[in-house]
Amino acid sequence: MKKILFITGTRADYGKIKSLIKAVEASADFEAFIFVSGMHLIDKFGNTYEEVLKDGYRNVYVDFSQANRGIMSYDLGNVICNLTGYVSKVCPDMIVVHGDRIDALAGAIVGALNNIRVAHIEGGELSGTIDESMRHAITKFAHLHLVCNQEAKQRLIQLGEEQERIHIVGSPDIDIMLSDSLPSIEQTKERYDISFEEYALLMYHPVTTEFEGMKERISQIVSAVIDSGKKYVVIYPNNDYGSEIILAEYERFKGSSDFRIFPSVRFEYFLVLLQHADFMIGNSSAGIRETGIYGIPAIDIGSRQAGRYTNLNANIQHVSEKKEEILNAISHVENYRKKCFSYGRGDSTERFMEILNDPKSWSFKIQKSFIDMPIDH
Repeated sequence: MKKILFITGTRADYGKIKSLIKAVEASADFEAFIFVSGMHLIDKFGNTYEEVLKDGYRNVYVDFSQANRGIMSYDLGNVICNLTGYVSKVCPDMIVVHGDRIDALAGAIVGALNNIRVAHIEGGELSGTIDESMRHAITKFAHLHLVCNQEAKQRLIQLGEEQERIHIVGSPDIDIMLSDSLPSIEQTKERYDISFEEYALLMYHPVTTEFEGMKERISQIVSAVIDSGKKYVVIYPNNDYGSEIILAEYERFKGSSDFRIFPSVRFEYFLVLLQHADFMIGNSSAGIRETGIYGIPAIDIGSRQAGRYTNLNANIQHVSEKKEEILNAISHVENYRKKCFSYGRGDSTERFMEILNDPKSWSFKIQKSFIDMPIDH
């Protein structure tokens, strides 16, 4: 029985790999292990490690020894050290990481340096901030690539990866989005005490490479949503450098009946809120990926998701962090209620298990070779 170790450091990446963990847990051929890290352990952001524990997996390790300083280089080193100790005890056959966060980078480094196969989910995408550099770094440490679409596959080929290691599987969270097991909107509103009949979702994260001027940018956004006169469900940003500035500006929402603010929302309930929202606004990847599955209008603000969507994402308006632009976009959201399936169609879990069961996935050499692309002279 092969041991598959999943790394999760945020509420977002857990939601995306949850269906994969459950499939491995249910398999007779594999044993699932989960290493819980990073933002999950921060009280201010909802102690979301509890959501992982509630799902009742057999082998969950919550790394309470971590010291989250909010300094990405320090926190990366801390996760690498702690994960190395855990891996030496479990001896996994494969480490599965997702996306572009420091916990995923730590998992890829630990796996590569200890001759453990690393499978990277959603490589080859663009993030528009330091996360993009980390995503591509993870690609170079990983041995197996599970990407969302052909565009992502092509970028990995440009990075010198062997095509035989790359599989297009779509985004795993879409499996959950299209399932019939989600709670109802009534259950969701009752759980989170949301009385709004109509509402929008606001999620805005720091852009670490644009720290200068962050206060002014978030001030413009907050002013715009207040002046729009609409109701909003607001979810805290991630814990990247600059999150304190965003949270300080969110204090302006306090005391207003137009806003419900949450450190975190359990993934299934977040999907239900998204499915029934008038629109989503901010710079979260959910505005780029998940909104299109449900046909929900999205307003993407700033540079964080730059280059991550194309004309196929017909549900998205892009604006800068200027109050007038944001208000204008809000007034036109109904023109953008369109669906987009450029990131998958809900069969990622099945494809993932097929790859795990394929002997070829276990026969690749740990030592990779860079594949040069032909150069036109």
